[in-house]
Amino acid sequence: ATPRVDVRGAVFRDRKLLLVRERMDGGWTMPGGWADVGDVPSGAAEREVWEEAGFRVKARRVVGVYDANRIPPLGLFHAFKIVFLCDLIDGEARPSNETSEVAFFERDEIPGTLSGERTQPRHIIDAFAALDDPDCPAVFD
Repeated sequence: ATPRVDVRGAVFRDRKLLLVRERMDGGWTMPGGWADVGDVPSGAAEREVWEEAGFRVKARRVVGVYDANRIPPLGLFHAFKIVFLCDLIDGEARPSNETSEVAFFERDEIPGTLSGERTQPRHIIDAFAALDDPDCPAVFD
């Protein structure tokens, strides 16, 4: 077994973070999903934001690389998560077959119900830190 790669796009408009509500569990997450074989990770994040939220973005830099699910027992499933800070190019909020809502949230308005391991509070904190400080180094596990 080998780890899978999950990519997320940290997209901001007017200093508000883009989140989508997952149909699967009703929780909120930064748009993203599994990278496919042959994907460039940044391109996979850009594609996922388009598919799940309706916005065209350009990945600018890595916010962090995370051990996505270090929850015992590890068994055969394991994933790494790469969060990219993305520039918003164009588009409009549009839910998808995977998402029921699309919205931007200020730092102190982040919904309390996040979607499982897709987006954790630390990913959000790190995304805002990357937005606040262009010289903030990428974090990693």
